[in-house]
Amino acid sequence: MKHKGLRARQRLGKYRILSKLGEGSFAIVYKAMDTMEGMPVALKIPHDHLVTDEVIADFRSEVRLVARLKHPNILPLKNADFVDGRFVIVHPLGDRTLADRLRSRISLTMAIHYAEQMLAAVAFAHEHRVIHCDIKPDNMILFSGGELMLTDFGIAKVALRTVRASGSGTIGYCAPEQAMGQPSFRSDVFALGLILYRMVSGYLPEWPFQWPPHRYDRVRKRIHPDLLQLIRRAIENEPRKRFSDAGAMLAALQRIKRRALQYRDQERSVKSSNQAMRDWRTVRRKQFRRQYGKILDTHLTCPRCDSPVAESMTTCPWCGDDRLVHRDSTRFPIQCPRCRRGLKLDWIYCPWCYGEGFEVPNTRHYSDTRYTGRCSNPACSRKQLMPFMRYCPWCHRKVKRKWLIEGSSDICSSCGWGVVREFWSYCPWCGKALGEI
Repeated sequence: MKHKGLRARQRLGKYRILSKLGEGSFAIVYKAMDTMEGMPVALKIPHDHLVTDEVIADFRSEVRLVARLKHPNILPLKNADFVDGRFVIVHPLGDRTLADRLRSRISLTMAIHYAEQMLAAVAFAHEHRVIHCDIKPDNMILFSGGELMLTDFGIAKVALRTVRASGSGTIGYCAPEQAMGQPSFRSDVFALGLILYRMVSGYLPEWPFQWPPHRYDRVRKRIHPDLLQLIRRAIENEPRKRFSDAGAMLAALQRIKRRALQYRDQERSVKSSNQAMRDWRTVRRKQFRRQYGKILDTHLTCPRCDSPVAESMTTCPWCGDDRLVHRDSTRFPIQCPRCRRGLKLDWIYCPWCYGEGFEVPNTRHYSDTRYTGRCSNPACSRKQLMPFMRYCPWCHRKVKRKWLIEGSSDICSSCGWGVVREFWSYCPWCGKALGEI
């Protein structure tokens, strides 16, 4: 079982709890004050059911192994021991994690700056024959001045092994061969490549890691081909095609760094000459958002043309890009495993793609102001529909009504649903070009 959470101002040995920072499958992390040293620290406290004699023995072995990893970009371990009956791992406290930073857009200059630091840390470990095994943005701590430190060396290996043995955990940034129990230096390289692609694209490639990944067309317009080739080599599915270790990848990045940054500057000058051409598009998008943004809930952006789109749309109405599978976040609590669109906890079926039924975790009915329509099936238990649903989430019947757009009288002559011809070139519901139907 997970340990009972600690409260603010509660004491744990010489540490005073300040707040909870996060929780994962292995441990809960707290912000605390070391009352002896007068310094803020991060306390990682593993869940009780994972702290066994075998795990403690593994920790002691790994702590001794990584004690020699003294590097500016490797977060030092202050302590790992029992405190008041709880096993506690203590680290210096940073400002935030790279995972937190990646919630907003990151510049190419900063992405390369972070990449150099994380590669330097892993390269140093590889020189000392240490594989991290759990490289991910959550394990990269950011400090003031843009300093990055990689944490959980050795400890990550024990945590990963323990969590997997308990039947939980996620694949995340895990290389294919590591998922099969055969990690190597090249497995760390794979994870580093995924993080670098996420920093420059805003998207994390997923299994089966086929090239080109999602948003490739957009990314290749922003970064130098050599940098894109470096990322491709790092995330090859076959380990032998990757860099041999992080040191080799770091050397390759340093060779192309200058070209990559100069390419960015050249792109900026080209963009400035085309600014007038883009200005009218920006004005149109702003005008569209004012008129229809709230009505259609177009809070997302098409990765191909940067125009506003809604989660319910299966085609970008501006450029015609395919959106059959949703690639962005959702405001709903869970996602359909087939189309990745959002679902409410009491829906039995996916109303967007006619996916398989779901096991409803409880029988509570969740109300929502977004329900504006009714199912035509007289035997339907709920009948409530949200705009642009294709199927009833309660009885699975196909929605017969033609959804219209408030404020627009335009209709797609192919599917009969509402469109906005003033702004759109394609029907977002059936994908037909509006000039051809």
